[in-house]
Amino acid sequence: MAFTLRRAFCHTSVFWMPGAVVALKIHPANNVQKAVRDCLRVWFCSLQPDLFRVRFYHAYCKSFHSENGNDLHPVGEPWFSQAQVWNQPEQTLKNEDEEMLSRRLNSFASFEEVLSFIHTLDTLPVTLASAALLRICEIGKRDDEQRLPKEVLENRVFQALCLRCERDPTHLTNAVLVTVLQSLVIDPQSSLVLSLVAECQRRLRRGSLEVHHLCVLGESLARLQGASCETLKLVICQLQSENLETFAPEDIVSVYRILQACPEEVDKHQTFLNTVNNFSLSIVSYLSPKSISHVLTALVALDQTHARPLLIKLGKSVVRYIPRFTNEELRQVLEAFVYFGHSDRFFTEALEQHVAAQCFSLDPAVASSVMEYCSRKRILSKPIFDVVAEIFVCQSEKFSPSQISELIEPFGKLNYLPPNAPALFRKVENVLFAHLRHFPPKMLLRLLHSCSLIERHPVNFMSKIFSPFFLQRLQGKESYLDRVSLAQMTQLFLTSVLECPFYKGPKLLPKYQVKSFLTPFCSLETPMDLHLYKSVVIGLIDLLGSRLYFASKVLTPYYYTIDVEIKLDEDGFVLPFTVDEDVHTRVALCIDGPQRFCLGSKHLLGKEAIKQRHLRLLGYQVVQVPYHELELLTSRLELVDYLQRKLFSQSSTVHW
Repeated sequence: MAFTLRRAFCHTSVFWMPGAVVALKIHPANNVQKAVRDCLRVWFCSLQPDLFRVRFYHAYCKSFHSENGNDLHPVGEPWFSQAQVWNQPEQTLKNEDEEMLSRRLNSFASFEEVLSFIHTLDTLPVTLASAALLRICEIGKRDDEQRLPKEVLENRVFQALCLRCERDPTHLTNAVLVTVLQSLVIDPQSSLVLSLVAECQRRLRRGSLEVHHLCVLGESLARLQGASCETLKLVICQLQSENLETFAPEDIVSVYRILQACPEEVDKHQTFLNTVNNFSLSIVSYLSPKSISHVLTALVALDQTHARPLLIKLGKSVVRYIPRFTNEELRQVLEAFVYFGHSDRFFTEALEQHVAAQCFSLDPAVASSVMEYCSRKRILSKPIFDVVAEIFVCQSEKFSPSQISELIEPFGKLNYLPPNAPALFRKVENVLFAHLRHFPPKMLLRLLHSCSLIERHPVNFMSKIFSPFFLQRLQGKESYLDRVSLAQMTQLFLTSVLECPFYKGPKLLPKYQVKSFLTPFCSLETPMDLHLYKSVVIGLIDLLGSRLYFASKVLTPYYYTIDVEIKLDEDGFVLPFTVDEDVHTRVALCIDGPQRFCLGSKHLLGKEAIKQRHLRLLGYQVVQVPYHELELLTSRLELVDYLQRKLFSQSSTVHW
C-alpha cells in the first residue's frame, strides 16, 4: 500500500512536496490516510479548485478507503456520498485550518466556486457549513437577487450543506440563520424551513436577535407563512420596542415591507407607523432607488395618505433616480404617485428626458404606466406623448390589449393629436381588426370612446358596439349595465348622429341611453367651479339687470348640462329664462374652471372639447369663460365689462 502510493506521488511532479514521501515511510500502512492528510491538508486547501486538481484530490485522497490500495475510484467520482464523508465523527479540522478555509470562502465570487470548493472537503464542521451557506446567500444578494436560483437549490452539495445545518441549527450564527431563511425558495413546510424557524423562535423569545436580524426574519416570515404567523407578530412587537435611531436605512425599508404584509392590521400599528414615517424623513437621502420604490409601494398598501411630508421628500429624491430605476421599480413609483395624487414639475421634466433617452427601447409596461400617470394627473406632456405615439406605431405588436388601452386613452382624455396622428390611429384600427376578441368589452368601449373625443370616430366599429351581442357581453354576469358604460355608449351614439351622418348602421336603443352626462362619480362632464360661478352670476346680474334673464345648470334634451343659458329672440333681445316661445338663439355660457383644462395649461380636456363641439352642432351659441381670463380681472366693474364684450361684441346682434 505504502509503496504504491509513494510511486504514484513521485511520478506526479506537479504535486511533489518535500516531506510527503518521508511521512509515508515513517508511518505504518494503516495510518497512511491520517499522516498524509495532516501533512498535506494545508497545502491542498491553498490550491485553486479548478477541475484537474479537484479530481486529483478525490482520486488520491479518497482512494485511501479502498480495500487493496490499488483499485482507485474513477477520477471525479467520490466513492461514497459527500454527506457520508462530512458526517464521519473522526474527521475534524483544526481551528487554524477552519479560519483559513473561511477566508478562502469569502474570496469566492460565484456560486460555482463555493460549491466546488466545499465538494473537495472530506470534513465539514457545522461552522464551516454555515459560513459556506452565508457566502452563497451573500453572492445572491450581490447579484441583486434576494432568493437563490433554482440551479443552486437543486445542487447536491448545496442540499448537503442545508442538511448539515438543519440537523444542528443551534450552532448557526444569527446572521446565517436569518440570511439562509431569507434566501430559500422552497416549501414553507419543509423540514429545513421548520427547523430554522423553530430556532428563530427560540432566539426571538430569548431576545438574542438584533434589529437587523429581526427585520430580515420578519420579511422572511411574511413571505413564507403570511400575516397570520404568530412569530411574525412577535417580531413586529419587538421591533416596536426598539429605538429607531439604531435602525439602518435598509432596516427601515424592511419595517415597511413587514407591515405591508399585514394591511388588515394597519390600524393596530398606526401609532408605530406614524413614528416610522416621521423618522424616515431623516433617511430619505440614504435610500437607494430600489428602497424608495419599496417604501412607496408599502405606503400605498398601508394607505398612508396623511404622510404628506414623507411623500414630498420621496418625490424629490425620485427625480434624480429616474434613470437608475428598473422598469418594475419605475412602474411602482408611478402607481404610487397616481394613488397619492402627487405631481411635480421637476419629476415630469425628468420623466420626459428618460422617455426621450429610452425611445424605442422603452418597455411597453413602462410606456403605458407613464401615459396612465399623465392621464390621471391631467399632464399634457407633448414630448412624452409624441415619443410614445412613435413607439406604438413602430412596435405595436409588443403591447398587450390593456397596455394599448392605457396608452391610447390619454390622447382622448387630454385632447391631443400627435404629429403622426394619421399613422397612430390607422395602426390602432389595424390592431383592433386583428385582435378585437382579445379586448374585454369595457376596455374596448373606453378605447373607442377616447378616440371619438378627439374626432377620430370609430365608425367601422360602431355597428359592433351598438349590437345586442356586445351589450350582453358588456353587462356580463351583472344584472344591469354600469352607468359609466351607458354614458359612453350614449355619447358615441350622439357622435354618430351629429358628426358621422354617413353612418347608417344599428342605433343605440333608447332604453340604453342615459338622461344626463353629469352625474356624481361617473360623469362625462366636469362639474362647474362654484367660486367662479358665483363671480359670473354677480357680473351677469349687474349686466342684464336681473336674475330673471339667465338660467343656471340647464339640462338639455341632448344629455348635456349648460352652466348658464341665455335665450334670445329673432331680433337678438334677451328673453326671460322662463319663456319658451319665440326663442331664436340659445347662448351656452361655459364657465370653465381649472379642472376642465390640462394641468397648468389653457388646453381643454377631451370631454369638455366634445361637449362644446356638440353644443355648437346642436345650434347653441357657445361662449367660453375660462378661469385664466377671469383671474386677470381686479374689480366688479372690469368683470361686467368683460362679460359685455363676451356676450355683446360689436359683430353680434345681441341686445339687452
